[in-house]
Amino acid sequence: MDALTFLRQDHKSVLGMLEVLDGAPTGSGAEQSGLATMVTNLVIAESQHEAIEQQIFWPAVRDALDDGDELADEAIEQEQAGKELLQKLEDGQPGETEYHDALREFVKVGREHIAYEEDVVWPKFEAVVSREELEKLGTKLEQAKKIAPTRPHPDTPSNPAVQKTMGAAAAIVDHVRDAATGREKDNPPDPQIH
Repeated sequence: MDALTFLRQDHKSVLGMLEVLDGAPTGSGAEQSGLATMVTNLVIAESQHEAIEQQIFWPAVRDALDDGDELADEAIEQEQAGKELLQKLEDGQPGETEYHDALREFVKVGREHIAYEEDVVWPKFEAVVSREELEKLGTKLEQAKKIAPTRPHPDTPSNPAVQKTMGAAAAIVDHVRDAATGREKDNPPDPQIH
């Protein structure tokens, strides 16, 4: 599967979650609604997605495009803001004001970030990168996602080398914690190859 198809499927999954979470119940209704499980799904999906983009996709954008550094820097800045909101969700509980504020803000910035990638970055990238290179990138993204962190880690620098080393260590800890706590059952499925 080529890189953009893989990322687009991830985006569709996240957009579906954002649609469901937009206007999620607050107060005592939030605790009974299954909101915590849905938000955990979102945190896992987004944490994995952003980690593999920072390890693999954004370096490719930097290399391929004259304005790749500018595009990647803007995207990573958006992703960092998203990670900070995801960490607030990870640390909070449904029913808490800060939790719902972070969720509302993430729904907004998540949609904006996806639109930025799909409408601004991808057309430029696709215009200059060969089909073969897109396929190779897609394979790398798919492999990386299987071992990507499942938590946001907003304090980990977005540098690709750091993401591959510290990110890999964080991912191992995340997966062990997920298995120990039963959180792994909330891990959304990877995009399917057709």
